[in-house]
Amino acid sequence: MNRVFVQGCEIALQLWSDFNKSQYVKRVCKSCRQFILLSGILVVFGISGSFAQSNSSRPLRIIVPFAAGSLTDTVMRIVTPALSEKLAMTIVIENRPGANGIIGTDVVAKSPPDGYTYLMGGAGINAQAPSLYKSLPYDQMKDFVPVVRFGMLPFLLVVNPKVPVESVTELIEYAKKNPGKLAYATPNTATLVGMGTFKRRAGVDVLAVPYKSSPQAMIDLVSGQVQLLIADFATAMPHVKAGNARVIAVTMSRRSSLLPNVPTIGEVLNGYDNTAWLGLFAPTGTPPEMLTRISNALISVLATREMHEMLSRVGFDIAPMGPEVFGPYVNEQISTWGRLILESGIKPE
Repeated sequence: MNRVFVQGCEIALQLWSDFNKSQYVKRVCKSCRQFILLSGILVVFGISGSFAQSNSSRPLRIIVPFAAGSLTDTVMRIVTPALSEKLAMTIVIENRPGANGIIGTDVVAKSPPDGYTYLMGGAGINAQAPSLYKSLPYDQMKDFVPVVRFGMLPFLLVVNPKVPVESVTELIEYAKKNPGKLAYATPNTATLVGMGTFKRRAGVDVLAVPYKSSPQAMIDLVSGQVQLLIADFATAMPHVKAGNARVIAVTMSRRSSLLPNVPTIGEVLNGYDNTAWLGLFAPTGTPPEMLTRISNALISVLATREMHEMLSRVGFDIAPMGPEVFGPYVNEQISTWGRLILESGIKPE
């Protein structure tokens, strides 16, 4: 129940109790006393309603720990207008890129849990990072509350057009003939784990080059500074369509409905799966009523046909989970990715 409503009831009851105990009560008829009580209640709820209205004018702040133009950022910006209307609240998106998402994630971890700050996270930063780093400035299990999973997204293995390969098999053969001559960008943990697993299973020697953001990594792939990149659909496809990059595979366990003719890496390297997801998180201690309000609004927005159509255009597959399901799912994902990272031979930094 709304705290403002409860407080209003408590104040109204106290006023009625005090009035009944007063020396004037016997001089007032029953109907007059009821009128006085009703007037008092209206005054109380007028004051508390004004408080609630002024408090709701405070904007929600959603931290995206990656650069503007990344898929995480794109999905959040597509959803925001409808979510803002549903909540009748202003939503401010802040991009805090750097350190594979750790910088922005840490901002949320250390923000007051007042219900007005959230993290647009995902598999990379919330499930893979705990096993990729010896220490993080926050504790994923203790410092965050999963709110809603938005859905799944395909990643694409793309190459610079000057690299003479058209398939995963050709890429492996070329890399083996040219050890150490190919470089791949690592703008996020999804890329780091995806390429690390690829190298391990394919038995190839390619150089990792760290980047702060996917858009910058994509620009450098186009210019030839790096030759390989696992990129999200929104970042890669404009360059693929322009002929500045070549997609040779998707990283999921199944082919993408948006690119049905593009094979998966797993069709060559059996069992390979680097499926990513996005979801909203809040600092631990956030009021339950705010978590419920945000999650209900998000699930309602994600269920609309318009949202499905808009997100499918950037290669995003809506598959929402509420907090009661999303929480256990995140815990399972942390365990699963921990095992995969260990098997891939990636050493925690």
